[in-house]
Amino acid sequence: MSDKSLNPILFEVIRNRLVAITEEMRVALQSVSGSPTVTEASDFFTGLFLPDGSVASMGFQVAYQAPVCGAFIRHVTGKSKHVVRDGDMFIGNDPYIGALHQNDVQMVGPIFAGDEIVAWAGVEAHETDVGGMDFASWSPRAREVFQEGARIPCVKLIDRGEMREDVLEMITTASRLPGPLELDIRAFIATLNVARARVSELVARHGAATVTQSIRRMIEASATRMRARLAELPDGEFHACDFLEHDGHANVLYKLDVRAIKRGEKLTLDFSGSSKQAPGFINCTRSGLMGAVTGSVMPTLGFDMQWNEGVVAPVEVVAPEGLVCTAKFPAPVGSATVEAIWVTGNAIMLALNKMLAASPKYAHRAQGVNDGAMATFNLGGINQFGEPFGLHLMDPLAGGSAAFAVKDGVSCGGPITSPMSAIADVERNEQVVPLFYLHRRLARDTGGAGKYRGGLCAEVALTLGGIERAEALVMTHGAEAPNSQGLGGGWPGSTIVQTFGRGAVEKGRARDAGFETFGPKPGLMTMTNRDVFAVSWQGGGGFGDPLERDIAAVEDDVATNAVSPEAARAIYGVVPGDRAASESLRSEARRARVGDFAGDERRFCRSAPTGALGPSLDIRRDARGTHVTTPAGFILATGHSRWREGAVGATMKQVPAAHRILLHDGLEATAWYCPATGLQLAVDIHEKGQPSAHDVLVELEALARNEKDTPATKGTP
Repeated sequence: MSDKSLNPILFEVIRNRLVAITEEMRVALQSVSGSPTVTEASDFFTGLFLPDGSVASMGFQVAYQAPVCGAFIRHVTGKSKHVVRDGDMFIGNDPYIGALHQNDVQMVGPIFAGDEIVAWAGVEAHETDVGGMDFASWSPRAREVFQEGARIPCVKLIDRGEMREDVLEMITTASRLPGPLELDIRAFIATLNVARARVSELVARHGAATVTQSIRRMIEASATRMRARLAELPDGEFHACDFLEHDGHANVLYKLDVRAIKRGEKLTLDFSGSSKQAPGFINCTRSGLMGAVTGSVMPTLGFDMQWNEGVVAPVEVVAPEGLVCTAKFPAPVGSATVEAIWVTGNAIMLALNKMLAASPKYAHRAQGVNDGAMATFNLGGINQFGEPFGLHLMDPLAGGSAAFAVKDGVSCGGPITSPMSAIADVERNEQVVPLFYLHRRLARDTGGAGKYRGGLCAEVALTLGGIERAEALVMTHGAEAPNSQGLGGGWPGSTIVQTFGRGAVEKGRARDAGFETFGPKPGLMTMTNRDVFAVSWQGGGGFGDPLERDIAAVEDDVATNAVSPEAARAIYGVVPGDRAASESLRSEARRARVGDFAGDERRFCRSAPTGALGPSLDIRRDARGTHVTTPAGFILATGHSRWREGAVGATMKQVPAAHRILLHDGLEATAWYCPATGLQLAVDIHEKGQPSAHDVLVELEALARNEKDTPATKGTP
């Protein structure tokens, strides 16, 4: 069947039906699973694929998972020696084949029409424990993948509709929580059966050729829209990097570096500047890297198109083997999802948002980094009924989302790589495991400061309820690296703070004294019903200079306890209730940044802006050439976009305490100001002793020609 012969109305009917089938797969999975990770937090993936593993339709849960399920399908049909028959289902979790890390167990099954495979269905979910040297299968001490959770390469679990009970027993026996794991595997089977039944009904009604052609058109439609989106965006090179600290063995700093090179309808993401692979479990494989790419490009650039293989079709990835994001076997990768993959995604989204910020059409959508770190707390042991229990706490998804160019971020907005993620009710977690919350609340002063403030994160304090002791696994990145970076002069959100109070519970209440502050990866420890674990996560990145924030907005922040009076004064230059004092304080703060400017008219361009490089960075022309200027018209660069050469930079080893940001010994922060007005133009987090990178390299004349009359900040994200 040719594309032209496909009736457009019939195509829309089939397209919407396939989307509905993906949603029905979600319902089936959550209906059967008993795990809060699935039922409450939506840490899973469901999707339909072409026979070659191309994503056809997917849900809005964990976008990272889309390409790895496709890679697993390609392994089944290509590299493995399996004979694929109707009714078969395959299970796996090997990151060196097609998974993110071992806890993410996946199943795929073919959908036949006669003797031909017309599609595949895939499902994946995070399992609390799949074996390994430590509970929860996160093993900070691991030095090779063999020490981590059990790796299932590619096993046929369902053979022509019949369960292979011996295989199921082999998989579940490796886990400390065989019951919940088996229930989720049976939920996977139900999910794939729903997909098989519904797609088969569609094929029976419209024919295999029509359904296949519709799927291919769906993918091509998204690819066409993405190519058109890229064509609208400015050509150039947009650089960003992010950092993660501590590899499980030593507090070494690792950089995830990306250069987004955009030319016409093509985008290249080059990760060659990233650190070499680590000896510890923070690495990811190439499958994980592709997950980070897909999970970042889809929500950032593909926000208004159907998510499938077409969205990433115009994207090329350049990444040598042996990096922390392309680790070579047998490097440990057990914490890949919350370490290298998460941080790689941060860097990609920051680079892409810098591209959006330079676009007149999409600048209003530009934002900093959302929820830059996923702290991990797992609790396991024997409950009050003598049964094994385990919980992967998903509450850290309640990090703040970043501010946009036109509005504040959402408190507890979470990561945009998983738009449908959520956290369980306190009562639900306490019902499932012997856990007791002392509090779960918004954490003041955690949103990244800016003209528009990043969303606040949440904070919790936990102890045990009903049992005397359990095993707790505590680890994170972002305790000494502000991963929720801001944009356009906005500050990053807060860094993570983890504390532990031994014997801190007295008569059901926690004492304020005696808490130890943990580093990033304290690892596995014993917790008793007299101990308290408390943690606050990362707020969202800010947007724009905090001294530009509306004074009334800061006063509202103080009134609603989002910002403390001390931070209002120190960061925003606001004395609540006293506008005159606030304006005076702000003037003093700007003067402290750059001193008194000795006016020199030759250093200004007074013509109207003809374009923008980003927030607070205009493009103007006069007889001397094309310039990058501040809003005041001060010339930062002429004939090129390396504007930092003309700005005033202030480098600091630690950020002022009011920001609640702690920097690793290997990091520095540099704030950049307009020499004439003291306007804050950017805040860079970079390696100690290394200069800030020139992060937006474009041809100014081309950008100025493409600029429209519409203000860059007009619109609603």
